[in-house]
Amino acid sequence: SLYVSEYFSQSAQKLSFYSWYGNAKLFHFHVPEDTVLLRWLLQASRGKGPECTNMEITVHFRYGAPPVINPLGTRFPANATVRPSYNISITLSSAVQNTTFVNVTSPAAGDWFIAAHLPEAAGRIEVKGFSTPCPYLFQADMFVLRLTDMPVLEPGVVLPQTIISPAKPLHVKVFVPKHAAGMRFELRRCVTSEQKPCAVRVVLGSITLPQSFQRIVTCTGNVNCSLALDSPPWEKWLQIMVESLSAANASVLVEMLASFTACRPGSTSAFLNFSSLNQSHTAPRPGSTGGAGSPALPTAEASRNTSNQRSFCLQNQPVVREDLDVVSVRYRLLNGPSVPVHSISPTLLLLNLNTGMDSGGSLVVSLLLNKTSVGLANATVVACVSAASPVLSLNATQNCSTAFFQGYPLSVSTSSAEAMLIVLYPQTDDWFLSLQLICPKGPGECNAAEAKVTVFAYLTPCFNDCGPYGQCSLLRRHGYLYAGCSCKAGWGGWSCTDDTKAQSVGAQNLATLLLTLSNLMFLPAIAVAVYRYYLVEASVYTYTMFFSTFYHACDQPGIAVMCIMDYDTLQYCDFLGSVVSIWVTILCMSRVKKILKYVLFILGTLLIAMSLQLDRRGVWNMMGPCLFALIVMIAAWVYHGVKRRHCYPSSWKRWVFYLLPGIILAFIAISVYAFMETNENYYYTHSIWHVLVASSVAFLLPPRDKHKKPWAWSQKLTCRYQICQNDREELYAVT
Repeated sequence: SLYVSEYFSQSAQKLSFYSWYGNAKLFHFHVPEDTVLLRWLLQASRGKGPECTNMEITVHFRYGAPPVINPLGTRFPANATVRPSYNISITLSSAVQNTTFVNVTSPAAGDWFIAAHLPEAAGRIEVKGFSTPCPYLFQADMFVLRLTDMPVLEPGVVLPQTIISPAKPLHVKVFVPKHAAGMRFELRRCVTSEQKPCAVRVVLGSITLPQSFQRIVTCTGNVNCSLALDSPPWEKWLQIMVESLSAANASVLVEMLASFTACRPGSTSAFLNFSSLNQSHTAPRPGSTGGAGSPALPTAEASRNTSNQRSFCLQNQPVVREDLDVVSVRYRLLNGPSVPVHSISPTLLLLNLNTGMDSGGSLVVSLLLNKTSVGLANATVVACVSAASPVLSLNATQNCSTAFFQGYPLSVSTSSAEAMLIVLYPQTDDWFLSLQLICPKGPGECNAAEAKVTVFAYLTPCFNDCGPYGQCSLLRRHGYLYAGCSCKAGWGGWSCTDDTKAQSVGAQNLATLLLTLSNLMFLPAIAVAVYRYYLVEASVYTYTMFFSTFYHACDQPGIAVMCIMDYDTLQYCDFLGSVVSIWVTILCMSRVKKILKYVLFILGTLLIAMSLQLDRRGVWNMMGPCLFALIVMIAAWVYHGVKRRHCYPSSWKRWVFYLLPGIILAFIAISVYAFMETNENYYYTHSIWHVLVASSVAFLLPPRDKHKKPWAWSQKLTCRYQICQNDREELYAVT
């Protein structure tokens, strides 16, 4: 045998703490055919800074689709199928790097997925730039050992092979044709090179994670050994491994035989299928009788199917796959949404999910029984959804399983006429829906009965679009697309249906009111600015109050939401107004000349707008203008102090009653904003930030110029007199 080793690698990804599926980093690999050994090389590393602590990384594996994980222990939606994922833990303690190997013998060929993440997120809102998070990196590499000349076991042909030693098992493969109802594998002869009875172990099938359904049989002596499989995977290569159990290194000669039981399907005519697809009458074909003879064909076909129903092992129903969007498919039955279901043979629907881009969504299958169509009141329609091959023996065992796959059962009856199944991240394969009518006293009781079942099947990125408290996000890893739900307002779960920690409607309304009405604390600052003739500053505060109010009204996670314009526009205007308010306030405190102050106002606003466009959440977008404005203010105060030869501002009352309270309020606001905000307390800690910042502005604004009098509305409204003021000579004239 000739073995070929291959190596596949993907770039490392920075891991995140887990709060939803988008935090898990996905790796997508393709295992080639005839692979006998798969080895994963998992490398995890962390930074060297003091902020890096011991960390546990969880790694999930799955064949055919991304792993379905639940690190937070939340609830899945009703009718959803959940099977635990296979996972391991990698610990980063004192070592900066950890290397782990995972071996899989006889892996299934096709897509394999790895998802890695850190523990649950703490929920703290960190300001970008205030702290440096520790980087945790994860990289997955794949080694495969592939057999280039694997022997082929042909159906009905005895294949002699030799096992050289117990350390080198024998690998053969057999192709399972379509419509194979069963397979029988026989080991007819097994002797050692010393002509002694042997002991071997035969393994049929490949390993698929998280669940593996390999069939194993141990054969000893010269007695024929066989294994029967029901519903083997259609149109796939089935691997068979035979390994010697003898202690000696003697070779073993074996003879193998594989045989299949064919299933004869029955279906409607192709003409009927195309007529239903086009939803209109086509032009008469050459040699046909035209439109008069066309309607008779479906009737004749239906009669033929009824008379020959007993000779068929299943009844095919034509299904059209209609691609709607990314990870969005609708399956349309050509003969109408209702399908006839009998007790003699199952009705079969093919749901094609083998494009390689369908495993990132949710497959939804819904059944609705027409109660008037069932001849017997106590009859039940049993259904099974399975991958790779259909279940063909529902009437005998009612067991929803094939040779290598455990299907998902469904049932409808007159007492419960509706049923739904949600398959999260269905694996890449052909999926089948089998339906059959079951009677409690046996199949003979309802041979003449027929049930009409309406079938709705579709693939959607997120089930129910994540509900009212979730957002469906399309995620990408290289060229592979998959979807996940990001929940809000305390809701959780795969589809945001877990209300264990959900906020009540009253709490949502309270959060919205606090975050919006707290901006009204800018009204005192606006009044003070107008009273002291700082009209430009008052305009900036009004702008900030307006956009901060409506941004937070639009930013709410629950149902108490109101957006007067695009969310991104509101967010940008809110951030811009907040930073510019701090900028103009500090420059106003510096008491520079008006022309210089307004030039700095405009120039600073333009630079702030540019920096916010580059990085909206960067800490230096706020700290940069603040520090520069503080430098200008300190330089101006030093200049005024040196010029006047005393401290500036000179009044101790100004320091005690205005500056110190304003500075204390500003420092408390920055501390709350940078170190205290979390996802749970955001609505009241951020409201406190609004109140403290607006209050500090009212305290920090300097008094008006001495030559300016307070607003005298009575003098402004007089008719015959105008008071003129000469700022240079302090002279007044009445004209």
